[in-house]
Amino acid sequence: MRSINQTKVSEFVFAGLSNLTNVQLPLFLVFLLIYLASMAGNLLIVLLILSDHHLHTPMYLFLCNLAGLDVFYSSVTAPRMLADFFSNTRTISVPSCITQFYFFFSFICIELFLLAVMSYDRYVAICHPLHYVQIMHPKLCAQMVSAAWMAGFLTSLIHTLCIQRLNFCGPNVINSFFCDLPQLFLLSCTDTFINVLVMFLVGIIMGSGALSITFVPYIHIFRTIMEIQSRKGKLKALSTCTSHLTVVFIFYGTLVSTYLRPSPTSSSSEDRLVSVVYTVVTPLINPLIYSLRNKDLKEALRRALHNVGLAKKKVIVVIDDLAETSEVDKIQILQSQLSIRRQ
Repeated sequence: MRSINQTKVSEFVFAGLSNLTNVQLPLFLVFLLIYLASMAGNLLIVLLILSDHHLHTPMYLFLCNLAGLDVFYSSVTAPRMLADFFSNTRTISVPSCITQFYFFFSFICIELFLLAVMSYDRYVAICHPLHYVQIMHPKLCAQMVSAAWMAGFLTSLIHTLCIQRLNFCGPNVINSFFCDLPQLFLLSCTDTFINVLVMFLVGIIMGSGALSITFVPYIHIFRTIMEIQSRKGKLKALSTCTSHLTVVFIFYGTLVSTYLRPSPTSSSSEDRLVSVVYTVVTPLINPLIYSLRNKDLKEALRRALHNVGLAKKKVIVVIDDLAETSEVDKIQILQSQLSIRRQ
């Protein structure tokens, strides 16, 4: 007979990264620096692209969305993780946990589709350069970006609705620092067969589409690059793809190791390490990869700094003019006072 007197869990407890008190402060400082650097790098890319008209192209529109997405992506988990380093009660309610998962998984899916869109952009730029402007017009770019965001939120919504059917009766300790799907499956006292089935079906339908759009264009891209006669031309064409490919392999590698492998064990430290990589480190790696290998972004940064320097010089000149004017006014006032006294 089924047990009727099962107590439902109302909140979960995060195990965190470590229970050792002597490493809490060093870990906090390390991840705080990573988070701040990630926010600064991604926000800088967004500001440069929005403020510099030279970067108002489809490629940088997609990159701007990717950088902005990484800001939201890292902010779903990192602030809570940092606060829990000094918290005695690392608890989170079940609805809050599911909400955190919804936004976290949404941003994962959106990045998956954005990377696919960026692959198509590179394909058109290299394989059809003469028709690039006609094909990648602003309306199509806006539609592709909107479709990526909508598809990401919809995919995550499907999984979130399926989580609602699960009951959690204990234990309630999540062996991580945030709410993720594999950990919730471990803690469920309901059969998760339907959830796993939905996860694989949605993954096959949505994931295979994003995977195909991401990697199939590179088959044509590499064929086109091989047909280029000059070595300089090959390197130039290849350099436009290396940053994107690096981000793709890092993102897919961490994604596969998390969601397409055997169920995590309740005490595996490898699971926490992988979670740290794709929740905290990856949003920092993306701006580093794109900024270090992108000449246009470097030039935009130089122009921005130059403009800031010119603005400072103008302010100094204005201040000096005001100071000189004030001194002249003082002299005129003194002269008028002296002439009054003489009279």
